[in-house]
Amino acid sequence: MAATQRVTVFGAYGHTGRFVVAELLARGFVPVLSGRDAEKLKAQAYGTDLAVRPASVDDPAALDRALDGSAAVVNCAGPFATTAAPVVEAALRAGIPYLDVAAEIEANADTFAHFADRAREAGAVVVPAMAFFGGLGDLLATAALGEWTAADEAHVAYGLSSWHPTAGTRVAGAVSRERRDGGRVRFTAGRLEYVRGELPTQDWDFPAPLGRRPVLGEFTMADVVTLPSHLDIPEVRTYMSAEAARDLAAADTPAPVAADAAGRSDQTFVVDVRVRAGAAERRAVARGQDIYAVTAPLVVEALTRVLDGRTRAVGVVSAGEVFDAADFLRALAPHVTVELPAP
Repeated sequence: MAATQRVTVFGAYGHTGRFVVAELLARGFVPVLSGRDAEKLKAQAYGTDLAVRPASVDDPAALDRALDGSAAVVNCAGPFATTAAPVVEAALRAGIPYLDVAAEIEANADTFAHFADRAREAGAVVVPAMAFFGGLGDLLATAALGEWTAADEAHVAYGLSSWHPTAGTRVAGAVSRERRDGGRVRFTAGRLEYVRGELPTQDWDFPAPLGRRPVLGEFTMADVVTLPSHLDIPEVRTYMSAEAARDLAAADTPAPVAADAAGRSDQTFVVDVRVRAGAAERRAVARGQDIYAVTAPLVVEALTRVLDGRTRAVGVVSAGEVFDAADFLRALAPHVTVELPAP
């Protein structure tokens, strides 16, 4: 087995981690299963020849063993406020790329703030938020901008048919709420700021088949970190369909349930991105099924491009900065269908 085929997945037994492991196998990689719970890892590996390397974020030596001989590491273990920094540190020690699927705004901001200089100086590639939230919106906005070098505003509207959160999503949300001390975050005038008060509501004209739907404005997701990390856009707003927001807020909403042989739920999504410069507006749209499952082709496509050198930058980088956004989005078929502005 060639070393370049091996990829450590930290948090391999989690809901999203399992999708990532399956996608890696489908694309010819050899996952190394890692995470805190040795018994869950053994159960996941049962009947396969996949290596199991338990590790916890407070044990650097175990993390080093988990990454030994791997070409890269994909961190799927939340809350990323706890796991991202130790696993990035381990990746830098190993001299391999790091990618994660973090949707936590503060955790992603911390990765950019704490590791930008070190990763750049080392010539390393660190890609946070390479997932449905953060990565996909950034790719769509970057592709929509095209030859524009700046815009006045970017709006990312999420039309989710429902949102049955995983246990990991609920834990990450609780960590974020604690860090915000009851406030909420938005990106305006070129910076993140914390505010209080109810989320504004409005209607959003999604493309077919959704049409006009009520959304919560300033339902802020990781796009407010990824887009401004490389795009000159002082106002970045994200919106969430009201029905999905209600599901997420309800304590009794169950976890996702598989509805097909791939393990995907029946949740569908439309991501509608609009960028405005003066009076001109451009739009990019993505459609697909299951926000957790679709993270797997997103992060594995990114991993593939990092390992084969189809990158445009080093350091801590977002998807739109390091990859050819339009080409990347087209490569996601059939998992995601996209509509992009004409070049």
